[in-house]
Amino acid sequence: MFADDLDRLSALHSNGKLSDEEFSRAKARVLDGQDPGPAAHAAAAMNGLRRSRSNRWIGGVCGGLARVTGLEAWGWRLLFVLGLFLSGCSLLVYALLWIFVPNE
Repeated sequence: MFADDLDRLSALHSNGKLSDEEFSRAKARVLDGQDPGPAAHAAAAMNGLRRSRSNRWIGGVCGGLARVTGLEAWGWRLLFVLGLFLSGCSLLVYALLWIFVPNE
């Protein structure tokens, strides 16, 4: 993992995309383990989750999830309905998202 990141950094540096100072700082960040990684990116996406005002049938939850994840809103609606028939917990999840996720 570190080797891949360092290879990408050195490629950017050799192409002139990064200055010597930027390369040194980025390399130190990767080696010190300060690279945020995919978990931080997922957390940032979830912090950007908002209920849709334009793509909504009931509460806009599926439209908001579609914007964040890239899966179409009809796909999220289908997943919630399937979850409702299979275990019933998707109704609770939808209700909680409707309550706690703010509008756009």
